[in-house]
Amino acid sequence: MNGYVGLFISAFLAATIVPFSSEAVLASLTVAGGWDALTLWLVASTANTLGAVVNWVLGRWLVHFQDRKWFPFKERDLEKADKWFQRYGVWSLLLSWVPLIGDPITFAAGFLRVRFLVFIILVAIAKSARYAAVIALAQNLI
Repeated sequence: MNGYVGLFISAFLAATIVPFSSEAVLASLTVAGGWDALTLWLVASTANTLGAVVNWVLGRWLVHFQDRKWFPFKERDLEKADKWFQRYGVWSLLLSWVPLIGDPITFAAGFLRVRFLVFIILVAIAKSARYAAVIALAQNLI
């Protein structure tokens, strides 16, 4: 499989409710060489941001199913995300890259009806910065 495609899939899944880590894939491709760092960054950032959109859509349109067993977020996750939003507002989306709290925050953004343009800008900034840091760290290791 093409490394860019694999990276896209891993970064997309990592931003959704599926437990997955894309940083290892990105760092491996960066260290392996033969892959353009800017393209890796663009692929990972775009895919991870699109994955976060899935959470926003879930929050916006599927929240009325939260009592169902298959619903992806636990009540305590939603409460934690809601507290972040109460305290920091939309700026909490800049923490969307953080493991464990990032997914519930992007879900809460949909539930709380954060405007999509604001959502996508803040999430893209956060996700892109994280992947730039991963690439920089990986490049410094070689």
